[in-house]
Amino acid sequence: MTALTEAPSVERTVHRWRAFAVLAVSYFMTIVDLTIVNVALPTIGRKLHFSETNLQWVVTAYALTFGGFLLLGGRAADLLGRRRILMLGLATFSAASLACALATTDSFLIAMRGLQGLGAAIVLPAALSIVMNMFEEGAERNKALGVWGGIGAGGAFVSA
Repeated sequence: MTALTEAPSVERTVHRWRAFAVLAVSYFMTIVDLTIVNVALPTIGRKLHFSETNLQWVVTAYALTFGGFLLLGGRAADLLGRRRILMLGLATFSAASLACALATTDSFLIAMRGLQGLGAAIVLPAALSIVMNMFEEGAERNKALGVWGGIGAGGAFVSA
């Protein structure tokens, strides 16, 4: 009888960590995208004929919208549902990423980087809120948050 009552708990734990892995990948993606474009800036400047003064806007547009809309993303997740907002953010981020890859003008690239930042600002608070609600307070949540922090640091490190 004990094995039957433990099986759903074990299965639920496995599913939580799988869901955590998906959320962690989305978090890693938003952090990496913040700075990875620095590596490509010289090529972007040449191919899209950016002026030296405007080239930094490729990075800044993402950072400004990302930082500026984080609170809005968190509040939207609270009011409209974490999962729904996470999916909206991922769709926005992915569509803007595709548009950035296809950009042929400097102004379009800057606008799409801003839209990417908005998508990231929607994804991040929703994902973290889901993580906080997936794990009960205690050792398992602490472990998840430790991994979460390590992923953020790793994302910043990889792109540097």
